[in-house]
Amino acid sequence: MTNEEMTDSTVTMKISEHIATITINRPHAMNALDPETLQQLAKIWLEVRDNDDIWVAIVTGEGEKSFCAGSDLKKTIPQGNQSNPFQSQGLLQIDNGLELWKPVIAAVRGYCLGAGMTLLSACDIRVASDDSTFGLPEVQRGIVPTLGATQRLPKQLPWAIAMEVLLLGDKLTAQQALQYGLINRIVKSKDVVTEAENIARRLTNEVAPLTSRAIKEAAVRSQSVGLTEGLRIEALLSRHVRNTEDAKEGPKAFAEKRSPVYKGR
Repeated sequence: MTNEEMTDSTVTMKISEHIATITINRPHAMNALDPETLQQLAKIWLEVRDNDDIWVAIVTGEGEKSFCAGSDLKKTIPQGNQSNPFQSQGLLQIDNGLELWKPVIAAVRGYCLGAGMTLLSACDIRVASDDSTFGLPEVQRGIVPTLGATQRLPKQLPWAIAMEVLLLGDKLTAQQALQYGLINRIVKSKDVVTEAENIARRLTNEVAPLTSRAIKEAAVRSQSVGLTEGLRIEALLSRHVRNTEDAKEGPKAFAEKRSPVYKGR
């Protein structure tokens, strides 16, 4: 599936050298999420999970103005109906319990708001432009942020900052997001995707894919259990990885003073 591209009206996915680059493609609407886009993203996350040729995913937004400005309220909340379209359809699956252990990198340019912010919070490594803006404005519209926003943000930000963002809808600048640990690094807008690709290539070239998945799974699962149970999960996953071909290739390559060639087996 190398160099394969999946394209449609609101989302694209390109697969090359074990890296899937997913782009929300609604720049005219600041890449806000409408029901069609949510359905396409749901299918794509399942493809990322199940396609053995994909080792790492990058998610970004088309253009430099917006990563994702949240839910397209004009389309997702019908007039007179305040039901939550995300909850009823369960479509943004990376934010809604999908067990995706492959690393996901966010490449953020411009606005990262609402559902875009919760999508960011479900990603593992986050690169942002120096002009990016982060926030959860739902409270100002009488909407409770969902998809894990009230669960992940207080764990990923200092409590007082998370509650200010959640309760007041205040926005964070890129520098503030970096200071509080919400993102990993800041680069110029034109360099965001390139930097994300550089990180992805390190994950595909330097790291055994089954090992990175085991590390992510151990880290994620341990968030909801005590230390003793977390250590058991870690030991179980480590034991499983030790029986793989890649686990033998790593030490062998080190002994032979060469770069390892991992195969995901």
